[in-house]
Amino acid sequence: MANVPTPNEMAATHQAAFTQSRPWSADEFLSLLESPLTIAIGDARCFALVRVIADEAELLTIATHPAHQRQGLAHRVMDAWQQEASARGAIEAFLEVAADNMPAQILYAAHGFAECGRRTGYYARKDAPAVDAMLMRRTLR
Repeated sequence: MANVPTPNEMAATHQAAFTQSRPWSADEFLSLLESPLTIAIGDARCFALVRVIADEAELLTIATHPAHQRQGLAHRVMDAWQQEASARGAIEAFLEVAADNMPAQILYAAHGFAECGRRTGYYARKDAPAVDAMLMRRTLR
């Protein structure tokens, strides 16, 4: 996974992967990538966008294109962004995940994340009630 995707590639992968909530646009990815605090890891098949501020890292999003799921790409990206965040001084990592997204919860738990809070009704759903956001954290070192 050497070729970090462009904002357009990120937006296309995000749109393919996020079918229950609004995907991010290329302009949104570009805006985030303009910050020196933001890290992009992966490629057009699977990528993560992470922000490191002081000693904390936050996974902003991770997406695997459906055509490339179940190949271990997300596990590799998870390992890579956590190593990079730690190298940049992060001691703790945080993320949030929809309470109905079991595959993502399993991925995060496999990488040492545990629930530390909830945001009730955070994720809007098409033709369904809003879903809680689970807040998860782990220590990096």
